[in-house]
Amino acid sequence: MQKTAISTNVKLSEKMALTTEDLQAVLSCGRASAVEIGMRAEARIQLGKRVLWNADKVRNYLNCIASA
Repeated sequence: MQKTAISTNVKLSEKMALTTEDLQAVLSCGRASAVEIGMRAEARIQLGKRVLWNADKVRNYLNCIASA
C-alpha cells in the first residue's frame, strides 16, 4: 500500500485535522506525548486504519489545562 500524499499548501495552524506527525510538530513533543495529549483531549478521528487528530479539540484542551 502506498503512503497517502500530503499537500504542503496548507499551514499547520489552518488545518482542521492533523496527522500524528503534524500533532507532534504543533506540540513540539515526541510521538507518545502527542498521542497522550490527543487522547486526553478526546480528539482522535479514526478513518479506516488512518488516525487523525481534531486540532480544535487539542487547542481547547491545552487552553483549559493551562488556565487551571
